[in-house]
Amino acid sequence: MEIEFFEPAEAAALMRCTESWLRDGATSGRFPHACWGKGKIIFTSEHILEIAKLSEILPVSSGSSLSGGGPVTKERLIGTRSKVRLATAH
Repeated sequence: MEIEFFEPAEAAALMRCTESWLRDGATSGRFPHACWGKGKIIFTSEHILEIAKLSEILPVSSGSSLSGGGPVTKERLIGTRSKVRLATAH
């Protein structure tokens, strides 16, 4: 069994991110981690690999060919005000 263990600062350096981003993700339950002793956060090599996969953004397949039609646009709505404006605009 070859699992490596990393403290948050070591994991952050390895992943080229901030330590606070990793700690926040772990404490909020978004990122896998281990807790040793009195709440000491530890990341294994497997945890780091999983965090990398969770943070990956993959291209969206539209299901249509590239040559058909114009550019695909997505309308981004944030909050209830946008929903109200959208509903009254139609």
